[in-house]
Amino acid sequence: MRLLTFSFIKSCKYRKLYSNFPRRISGFAQPDVMPVTGDPNLVDISPSWKEEEEPELRRAVLADMQVYPDFISEKEENALLLELEPVLRRMRYEFDHWDNAIQGFRETERRDWSSESSVVLSRVKALAFPPGAGPALPHVHVLDLAAAGHIKPHVDAVRFCGDVIAGLCLVSSAVMHLVHSEKNHLQLHALLARRALYIMKGAARYSFTHAVLGGEHSAWRGQPVPRARRVALIVRSAPPPRRDTDADH
Repeated sequence: MRLLTFSFIKSCKYRKLYSNFPRRISGFAQPDVMPVTGDPNLVDISPSWKEEEEPELRRAVLADMQVYPDFISEKEENALLLELEPVLRRMRYEFDHWDNAIQGFRETERRDWSSESSVVLSRVKALAFPPGAGPALPHVHVLDLAAAGHIKPHVDAVRFCGDVIAGLCLVSSAVMHLVHSEKNHLQLHALLARRALYIMKGAARYSFTHAVLGGEHSAWRGQPVPRARRVALIVRSAPPPRRDTDADH
């Protein structure tokens, strides 16, 4: 599997894949076929970030914000959703996240998975947490974002996770917006396609806020990206040992 390799193919096979999916699992339809990009790069630097400005930071964030399209198969996505749905359907969407970062969400954590799902998550961990990267937390964060929901700009608190955040994108595509925490014009967008895996670390993790855009703002290279319900399975590295002098941020 190559990093940042992706194309949206408007073929009969592609349409059949998405048209058949709702018949197998009710409520998991992709709202529309995504636009053809013709470009394998799924992370775009915004025009406001001039090429000659902060070149080292540009190289660092492009290396640290990685997107792997088609990381899982349709069959693997179905298996994950079938396992999660009995838990999620008992929950209501919330609009009062503890730090006000998320609107319209259901969330849970899960440690024990079926053998089929465990194989998928082991593949995620093998790529996102190579030897020397530190261990992954044992619980996977499951975040179910409603079609009308969104995630506001934030930097994940260091007391909850370490350097690496890996997210598996299910049900619907979305656009992530990253903005430098001090120089707001330094921005980039990442297309998080359905069944893709994204990995954030280093500069992308600490120097930029990240947000998942709501439907009215969800666009990629000038084309709307229809938003439906989106489920993300997020695996994080363990935070460093906490000291009394550490400050949360």
